[in-house]
Amino acid sequence: MKVVILAGGFGTRISEESHLKPKPMIEIGEKPILWHIMKLYSYYGYNEFVICCGYKQNVIKEWFADYYLHNSDVTFDFTSGNKMTIHNNVAEQWKVTLVDTGLTTMTGGRIKRVQKYIGEEPFLLTYGDGVSDINIKELIEYHQEHGKLVTLSAHNVEQRFGVLNLNENNAITSFREKSADDGHLVNIGFMVCQPGLFDYIKGDQAVLEKEPLETLADKGELTAYKHNGFWQCMDTQRDKLQLEKLWESGHAPWKIWNE
Repeated sequence: MKVVILAGGFGTRISEESHLKPKPMIEIGEKPILWHIMKLYSYYGYNEFVICCGYKQNVIKEWFADYYLHNSDVTFDFTSGNKMTIHNNVAEQWKVTLVDTGLTTMTGGRIKRVQKYIGEEPFLLTYGDGVSDINIKELIEYHQEHGKLVTLSAHNVEQRFGVLNLNENNAITSFREKSADDGHLVNIGFMVCQPGLFDYIKGDQAVLEKEPLETLADKGELTAYKHNGFWQCMDTQRDKLQLEKLWESGHAPWKIWNE
């Protein structure tokens, strides 16, 4: 199965860095969050990627084009006709197709535009700004067992703040700490899709999470795999700093692969 990653949005809520680069290229531990996502899939043996590019796509393309320069020791010998020697050849077992899916195309439209690179086979799909320790093998097995067109992963996002208890007159009766019960299930990506999904996407302005998935839900063709482990979206600078802190601790929950 190929892995499709949505990496074309503007990332306006983390504009401190996204004015220079697309959000999937913002770094955690000197590696783009896109790299972290790809390493998770690669750990489970999925090494063929289709990246839906848009905003500042040149940054993504140039990073992959210069992957050896980013990750290996290099000698430039200007005395021998500008010869370049790459040492300790660091490379992934990846095949990466980078697709220009348009600057203002919506999520559904971006997926529709890469249909020709997917063909008539199931595929994996996720967003380019969230990391997780999700078990991809179990996710795929769940999808196959339930036989729906799309399986998305759902995660209980806990309340960040303390909670006020109010009475019927809006008087505060007590304060209490947040708990898991105060959270709500959200779509965290990490989807498994049958090629029939393409039939529900009408054009560039189709938002995946609106008409396509809502229609599939109405038809009983959408199911959720509940992920109870770690997940974090890098939506704001605060999120980015939290992920960076976890990575620097040496115990990042999403790092399940070996060096």
